Amino acid sequence: MAKTKSMMLALGTRVPDFALPDLTGETVGPSDFAGKKGLLVMLICNHCPYVQLVADELARLAVDYQKKGVAVVGINSNDADAYPADAPDQMRLEAARRGYRFPYLFDQSQAVAKAFQAACTPEFYLFDGKQNLIYRGQLDDARPGNGIPPSGKDLRAALDLLLAGKSQAEDQRPSIGCNVKWRPGNEPTYYGVTRV
Repeated sequence: MAKTKSMMLALGTRVPDFALPDLTGETVGPSDFAGKKGLLVMLICNHCPYVQLVADELARLAVDYQKKGVAVVGINSNDADAYPADAPDQMRLEAARRGYRFPYLFDQSQAVAKAFQAACTPEFYLFDGKQNLIYRGQLDDARPGNGIPPSGKDLRAALDLLLAGKSQAEDQRPSIGCNVKWRPGNEPTYYGVTRV
C-alpha cells in the first residue's frame, strides 16, 4: 500500500468554494455553514485502509463537535469508475454502516480535491468561524499495522483550541494515507510529489 502525505495547504487560506451533491442529491457548499463556530472538511473515501481504520472515530468526532457548533462535511473525490467501492451507492452504505451524521459529498470532477490541494485520504482541513484555514494535518498517530488505536487526539486538540478561542499549535503534522485516486489524465501537477 503506497503512502502519500498531505500537501499542507497554507494556513489562512479561505475555504475553497464548492457545490457538491450529498447522498440525497441535495447540493452542499461552504455557504450552508455560515455562522457556525468552525467548519471541518474531511477528504475521505470508503475503500482506503487508512480511512477504514479511523472511520468509526470520524463518526464519533463529528457527533461530538457538531453538538458544539462546528460544521462537519466529508468529501470523496476518488475515481469511482476505477474504484467502484467509492461510488455514491457504496457511500450511502458506508455512511449508514459507520453512523456518519455529516454530509458525505461526491466530487466526481475532482475539482474540489484539487482546490484543496488534496493528496491523500484521509485529509483534514479545519476552518474558523470566518472560514479561514487554521489547521490542516493528521487525525492522530494511528496507521494500519502500527497498533495505535484511533483517538483523534491531534484533530480534537485543534477543535478544542478553536472553541476556546486560542491559537493553534505551530507544529501541525501532515496527514498520511493512500493517494487520491485520480482519473487518468486528471492528475494535478503536485501528484507524486508527496509520496513517502
